[in-house]
Amino acid sequence: MSKHRKTDIVADKIAVMPTGPGVYMYFDSAGTVIYVGKAKNLKRRVSSYFNRTHDSLRTNLLVRAIADLKYIVVPTEQDALNLESSMIKEYQPRYNVLLKDDKSYPWIVVTKETFPRVFMTRKRIKDGSKYYGPYTNTASARTVLELIRDLYPLRSCALPITPEYVAKGKGRLCLDYHLHRCGGCCKGLVSIDDYHQSVERVKQILRGDMRELLDYLRAEMETLSEQLRFEEAQVAKERYLLVERYCAKSVIVSQTIGDVDVFGIDDNDREVFVNYMHVRRGAVVKSLTLEYKRRLDESQAEILSRAMADVARELDITFDEVIAALEPDTEMPGVTFIIPQRGDKAKLLEVSERNARQYRIDMLNQMARKDPAQRTERLMERMKADFRLSELPRHIECFDNSNIQGTNPVASCVVFRDGKPSKSDYRHFNIKTVEGPDDFASMKEVLTRRYSRLMAEAPDDLPQLIIVDGGKGQLSAAVEALDSMGLRGRIAIVGIAKRLEEIYFPGDSVPLYIDKNSESLRVVQALRDEAHRFGITHHRNRRSKGQTVSALDQIPGIGPKTRDALLIHFKSVKRIAAADLDAIAEVVGPAKASIVYGALNPAPTPSPADDPAGD
Repeated sequence: MSKHRKTDIVADKIAVMPTGPGVYMYFDSAGTVIYVGKAKNLKRRVSSYFNRTHDSLRTNLLVRAIADLKYIVVPTEQDALNLESSMIKEYQPRYNVLLKDDKSYPWIVVTKETFPRVFMTRKRIKDGSKYYGPYTNTASARTVLELIRDLYPLRSCALPITPEYVAKGKGRLCLDYHLHRCGGCCKGLVSIDDYHQSVERVKQILRGDMRELLDYLRAEMETLSEQLRFEEAQVAKERYLLVERYCAKSVIVSQTIGDVDVFGIDDNDREVFVNYMHVRRGAVVKSLTLEYKRRLDESQAEILSRAMADVARELDITFDEVIAALEPDTEMPGVTFIIPQRGDKAKLLEVSERNARQYRIDMLNQMARKDPAQRTERLMERMKADFRLSELPRHIECFDNSNIQGTNPVASCVVFRDGKPSKSDYRHFNIKTVEGPDDFASMKEVLTRRYSRLMAEAPDDLPQLIIVDGGKGQLSAAVEALDSMGLRGRIAIVGIAKRLEEIYFPGDSVPLYIDKNSESLRVVQALRDEAHRFGITHHRNRRSKGQTVSALDQIPGIGPKTRDALLIHFKSVKRIAAADLDAIAEVVGPAKASIVYGALNPAPTPSPADDPAGD
């Protein structure tokens, strides 16, 4: 199909589109769904794709690939969101933001039977049973099941136990009954009403209503004690203590916060992590983190809408009060959104955001362990984007000057390859042509010496990125050095200021502030810190060496071997000066001892009053 023909088909459909809410689908020339979107006003939203050129390259590529479109009209914007979410899950369009972690989490199910069972499952079947979860790991679900089984003796067998089954007398007491883990409902030893009362208490645990359950168990314990039924009261007490210990593991937020839902977002450009926390009576009873793959330039508000729809569908819940850092881009009638600035709710949102961030870090660490090469490629791509580079920064060099009040000026060069230190490539420089503490001139000298030699010895091993430890002044001096060697167009260069971690680019007076959690910034900080450490160590050694041997080096007739022999024996110049002539002669012989002793202990110049010839 020609491009002109495709444009006519799409334009004709847009011309007659309704202006109400709905969902639209874009198809490529092969008839594959490549994008699904929702809109409050279908005609206006779809038209916006075709009446202008977009800033995003990915959006422009999407528009070029559209060969046809379809749409579905729905009553409300909330319905559009729900339909969009289910269609994205069904078609997995290549240009949509996609939920990456779509694995099956474990649930705890309470079956719809005469004598319900409670067990863990990863499959949800629409048979009237009640599902609770999902649990982010199997251990959490098992812990809850163990608590339930310790509290209430519910059956675990899959027999079809009904009143008719019990009346026929086919049941046989199993080991669970003898271990007091089942009440023997198959033999009619527990009534349906008593069994269902226990099931209701189990549902309270699964909903997180621990306070009501604790109040019930405390009241039951006290009532049994008053009736002098001490053995039964002891059983109630043990149940109370079990629930209390389980509650102690919950994350208590605040007694002032009731039942709320919290969504925290950690945005990493291509990936967005959304943490959901369900809070009941001030305690976090459920937490789940979703990872989305961003395909176009979806805003955080759009992704929050998707996350809320996914959570509502997967957990089969409705929202009442939601805490988040921003409101979604979809109107949700009946839902109150709170964007806290301070107080307990702000702290709760911070906990959720921290969980989303930690999830991202854990995922990156897992990737690094499983596939270090993939982690390196990801880091290189991230740094290429952050520092506006034309190629991946496989080889980075960082420079730092070091001097104290202008004495012993030195510079250091550290090298990272693929984001890791390459210590065999580190270099020290003693400043030769600069007098006094002039960091700018020193930087220019060091870069000129470094890259003049590198071009002569290894022209194919030039770095892709140079980092200068300093602000605009040091960066300008470094740029001058590269210009003088004709390297400005071949090597990218930036400066990093110490105070606020600003990144300066040549010719740009406005610094770039990289996200503090960015991997790029961590690599740059590691480079800067390593260059500083390496330079300071060299400066300290040079200063110490100068202070130790300068007095001996300046004595005519005393060479390095004599100097080293004296220092090894006496440990310091001060001790040599305090030694007598015979002690020094034992080490270096009488001739050199006389020279050293005379230089370190010069005879006082006689005054005129001491001259015997003077009158």
